[in-house]
Amino acid sequence: MTIQTATHSVGRKALALVTALATAMAMMVFVGAGEATANNRGWLRADATGSCEWDAARYWVQRCDVYSPSTGENITVQVQPANRGGNAGLYLLDGLRATDNANAWTVDANAPALYNNDNITLVMPVGGAGSFYADWQGPATYDLENPVSYQWETFLSSELPAYLAANFGVAQNNNSIAGLSMGGTAALTLAAKHPDQFRQALSYSGYLAQTMPGMQTMMRVALLDAGGFNINAMYGSTINPERFANDPFLNMGGLAGSDVYISAATGIPGPQDSNYPINLQLSGAPLETLARVSTQIWELKARAQGLNVTTDYPLTGIHNWTQFGSQLEKSRPRVLDVMNAW
Repeated sequence: MTIQTATHSVGRKALALVTALATAMAMMVFVGAGEATANNRGWLRADATGSCEWDAARYWVQRCDVYSPSTGENITVQVQPANRGGNAGLYLLDGLRATDNANAWTVDANAPALYNNDNITLVMPVGGAGSFYADWQGPATYDLENPVSYQWETFLSSELPAYLAANFGVAQNNNSIAGLSMGGTAALTLAAKHPDQFRQALSYSGYLAQTMPGMQTMMRVALLDAGGFNINAMYGSTINPERFANDPFLNMGGLAGSDVYISAATGIPGPQDSNYPINLQLSGAPLETLARVSTQIWELKARAQGLNVTTDYPLTGIHNWTQFGSQLEKSRPRVLDVMNAW
């Protein structure tokens, strides 16, 4: 073999090696792109603004603006898609002082991190301070020049489910709903009124007997303190039937086929509360005690009616995120079992 022939042979082999490497790299890129496309969490869904955005909460949480025809506005919802494309959804409702920045379950208790590996879509609506997630009869605050329109029940039971089904694959009849404090009250109310949508309801330190003596006065004061909200605009007059239609104690019949989990501590501060300032301990103690009393009253009637109820009553704990976060973690296996979303 001549030097020229050998050189050509080496050149052809080098060219073949380069071509093979290039082809392999191209295949790797193609396969990688295919896997990213198939990843249920790896792409942004459409929303009312065009596209959702990646949220600061991380863990694949998207920030989506969902148009609400009942209010004529977009409502922001933080959504963590199911890890493997499952069709179950878990709605997480906020407390009385919900902000318009983020759902507190992404800030004060890291729900997206807790459910990061699970096959269930987290649905975390943003806003709704003082709303009890109800359809209000009129402007929510006394500031009529800047009216606040609350139609949360319509949004959560009709408008949002249609959006989630179309964009995240969440079935409209395969959902769980949970909430803390105000959100716990609303979770049981909404699940009882919409049993075809929610198969499970969980209340963490909720107020489950709203029409028991003194509760309306306490709610009136709490709503005023939370942002100048007018309780009469929520349900109308004190004898309006809507007031009673939104009391979990009076409307538990719709939960007959549902799985229910309720919890509340005693209001006695424990070691887990020591990092809270004394003023927050003093304010959180009676709030949790009231939640405990109303929750146990609700439980007595629910058991008498034969409902499937699981309870957890810690011996210590006050109305704070240590309590709510621990309940979210405790109840996670139950949620995943009932929703078949491991």
